[in-house]
Parts: sequence; C-alpha cells; structure tokens
Amino acid sequence: MISKRQKEIIIGTLLGDGYLQSTGKRNARLKLEHSERQKDYIFWKWEELKNLMQDKPRRIERYNPRWGKSYTYYRCQSHSMPFLGKLKMLFYDQKGKKRVPEKIEALLKSPLSLAVWYMDDGYYYRRDKVAYIYLPKYEEEELQRLIRTLEVNFSLKPKLVWKKGYPVLYFPKEETQKLMEIVKPWVPEFMRYKTSPDPVTTEGALPEGSTKR
Repeated sequence: MISKRQKEIIIGTLLGDGYLQSTGKRNARLKLEHSERQKDYIFWKWEELKNLMQDKPRRIERYNPRWGKSYTYYRCQSHSMPFLGKLKMLFYDQKGKKRVPEKIEALLKSPLSLAVWYMDDGYYYRRDKVAYIYLPKYEEEELQRLIRTLEVNFSLKPKLVWKKGYPVLYFPKEETQKLMEIVKPWVPEFMRYKTSPDPVTTEGALPEGSTKR
C-alpha cells in the first residue's frame, strides 16, 4: 500500500531526479540515483519508500574515459506497480521524454513534494541569498504550467531564466525567503546545505577577543 506521504515524495522525485521505467503496458518502476555526496539523501528516500523498493541503494563506480575520472554514485529501484505506470503516462510523452503533466496543479500541492523537488534540483546561492531550481528542456507551455502551479498552490513567483541552454526557475530574494519557509521544515539536516542558514542568535555571546572558561 502506498501512503499519502509516499505519494508526495514520489511526485517531488519525479519533478527532480527520479526516473520511471515502463515494465509492461500498465506498470512502471521508479529508479533513483544520487551522487556519493548525497548518499544520506538516497538512503532517506529508500527508508521513506522502503516497502515499495526492491533493495537498499548500492554503491556504483563508473569510469569516464573522456575525462579520465571515476565517478561514484548510489542507485536503487522500486518494484513494478500500476500506480507508477499511471504516473509514467502523466510525466512522460510517447517518446519517453519527461514532461510537466497537464494536471500538475493537482499533483504538486504539498510542501513535502516541493521540498523533495528542491532537494533534488534546487540550489541556494549564499552570496545573493537567492535560490534556483534547475529544469530539463521542457516546452514553453510546460514551463508556464509549472510557474502557474507554484503561484496558485504556494504563492511563489519565480522568474524563468536560461543557463547554458537550460531553463531555470530563479527565486529573487523575497521569493527565496518564502520558498525556504515552506521547504525547510521538511528538509533533513544532511540536506540543509541547500537551504538558507538559520538566524544566528548573539544572546550570551562572549566579547570579541575573550575566551571561554
């Protein structure tokens, strides 16, 4: 059985790094991959979705001859099921390209889904105190659908910009503050590097140059 929380995590994952693989006409499986830096994150996803998954994430090392480097990442996948098959039809076109579902406004409604999407594809730029969410090469109509959903469901108003030929949702400073207020309660400690720092209290601080006894 798939819980409401699990469905919300899966929606966020599909907007982010998750991939659905068809396993017949009606079924699909969810495949997850994250870098070694995000080992704790993929194990968090696995723990949250454990009853749907085949096995624990496993460590994989791959050599890239072009760059002469080895890359280490973790991978796991779910069991095949009709629920994921339905999502495959919504999130992918007939050629297998990921798309933004027409009913995304009804799917992306929870702060948890938004937080997972942000943890997958978001970035916080500390110098300017702004955030970005990096996107695949969606069609213009799909991009506007996403932007409209964020405004309707979360009162967020990101701007669409382009970086190296790819669309990016840019959240100006005030919008970033609103975004952080929504997602931070759902972000595990090990992923807090993607969020704005918490306010630092100076209450009880020692005078400059003094030492604690």
